[in-house]
Amino acid sequence: MNLVQGNLEQLLLDISNKCFKLVIEMNVQDSQLAVTRQRLLEAAGEVFAEHGFRAATVREICRRAEANVAAINYHFGDKEKLYANVLEYAHRCAMQNVPSAPIADATPEQRLRGFVHAMIRGFLGEGRPAWHAKLMTREIAEPTGMLEVIVESNVRPRFMLVKSIAQDLLGGRGTDDELRRCAWSIVGQCFFYRFGYPVLKKLHPPLTYDDAEIAAIADHIANFSLCAIKELAAQKARGS
Repeated sequence: MNLVQGNLEQLLLDISNKCFKLVIEMNVQDSQLAVTRQRLLEAAGEVFAEHGFRAATVREICRRAEANVAAINYHFGDKEKLYANVLEYAHRCAMQNVPSAPIADATPEQRLRGFVHAMIRGFLGEGRPAWHAKLMTREIAEPTGMLEVIVESNVRPRFMLVKSIAQDLLGGRGTDDELRRCAWSIVGQCFFYRFGYPVLKKLHPPLTYDDAEIAAIADHIANFSLCAIKELAAQKARGS
């Protein structure tokens, strides 16, 4: 009886060890797959940014990612779906801290300042690969079907948020056209400092987007926008 029990205990121990080893191997494999997927995203971003969607090749992307050509089909399905994932990834990195819903218990002015500071930090902060902005510029200049997806899922909610902030600053008296233009002006200033950097650097060579400069730019955009909206509110009050 003791012999049978001992054999059973050894068998259970062997099974447990094999299961543990299998779990470890599966975790390692999952980790390796995640690393490969991220390398493909980064390499594809660079290639798409340099050549555009149509001219970019799967072979070049895989060469830079040091991955097998079949890896794109495994992780993404095809080149078009890879592009969609890359574009969404780049936009999400830039906008991840930018609010898309009102901040509770904040005044309209605080909400506007918070939005602008978050957007400018997302656009200009360190750690953003150069291909992010270049790819988004290409997509705007040569739009694919993904532009509409990004606008509807990410851009429009934030656009509506800025319109609502402007409406609150105008005391609820802004027309839709006025609110739309206010929102475009606020967001447009943020885009200008991101995509206009090569020209700005030529005009002012010492320009660098360090923490102090980023904060100063955000304050300027917020102050400039608040003054403009307050003047619009004053004009409407005088005309009433």
